[in-house]
Amino acid sequence: MVWIEGGTFRMGSEDFYPEERPVHEVSIAGFWIDPYPVTAGEFRRFVRETGYTTVAERPLDPSDYPGADPALLVPGSLVFRKTAGPVDLRDYRNWWQYVPGAHWKRPGGPGTTVNGRDRHPVVQVAFEDAASYATWAGKELPTEAEWEFAARGGLDGAAFAWGDDHFPNGRPMANTWQGEFPWQNLKLDGYEGTSPVGTFPANGYGLYDMAGNVWEWTTDFFAPQHHAEPQSPCCVAENPRVASADASYAAGETIPRRLIKGGSHLCAPNYCLRYRPSARQGEAVDTSTAHIGFRCIRRAA
Repeated sequence: MVWIEGGTFRMGSEDFYPEERPVHEVSIAGFWIDPYPVTAGEFRRFVRETGYTTVAERPLDPSDYPGADPALLVPGSLVFRKTAGPVDLRDYRNWWQYVPGAHWKRPGGPGTTVNGRDRHPVVQVAFEDAASYATWAGKELPTEAEWEFAARGGLDGAAFAWGDDHFPNGRPMANTWQGEFPWQNLKLDGYEGTSPVGTFPANGYGLYDMAGNVWEWTTDFFAPQHHAEPQSPCCVAENPRVASADASYAAGETIPRRLIKGGSHLCAPNYCLRYRPSARQGEAVDTSTAHIGFRCIRRAA
C-alpha cells in the first residue's frame, strides 16, 4: 500500500457538474491506500478462501422488486452494449442490458471469462461485495474525501489527476472513451473495455487508475451536492462523511445509493466527463456493472 500524508485541500469543483459543488476546504489524516484497484486475481483468492457469493450470483427476492416480471428476477448483472449509432443519451437503457448469469467471473455474461485477465480490475461487484473483500483483507473502503484527496496527487484544484491539460502533448493519461459515446470509440488510448491496472502513468502520490478504467466504491452515501458547513469547530471540515441514506430516500429512491468516484473506460466528454478527482456519482447498493470496481485503504492506528 502507499502512505498518503494527511493535509488540507479544496474538495469539489465549480467548473463541471452541479453535484460537485460547492468547493470547500477539507482536512484528511494520513492513511494507507492500495496503489491499484483490486484485481480479478485478488478477488478470486478472496472467493476461494472464503466461499463468498457475490450479490450478482444470489437469487433475487420478488418482494424487493414490486411490479417486476418474476421471470426476469434471475441472478445477473448489467453489461454494456455498444450501439450501432447515435442514440438518446437521456435513456441509459440504450446501452445497458441486464444479462442473466453475468457476475465477476463472467463479466460480460455466459461465454465470457476473467481467465487471463488477472491484472484487470475486478468488476460486477456491488457495494456489499467490495466491503466484504475489504473486511477480509483487514482494510476498509475510503470515504469520498479520502479518495478525492488521494486522487489529486497533491495537485490541489487541478481538473485532472495529472493537471489541467486533457491530453498533455497528445498523450492519453487514463483509460477513457474517445469518440462519440455510446457508439464510436476511437480507442486512442489503446483500449476498449478495462485495461490492466498500472497501464497508465501514476499520479503524484504513486497511485494508478485514479481516473478512468473503473469507477470505485466509497463508504459515503450519495447526496446531490457537498455540504458546505464544516463538521468541526474550526473552519475546515475533517474527513466529512455522508453516513445516512436519507438523500436517496428523499429523492424517491427505494434502494440506497452509495457514492462512486473516478470515472471509467465508458466516460466520454460528450456524455460523462467524470474521470476527474472531483467528479462524483451515486450507484444503487444492489447494483453491479461492468465498469465499477474498488480499492481499499487502511487508516493509521
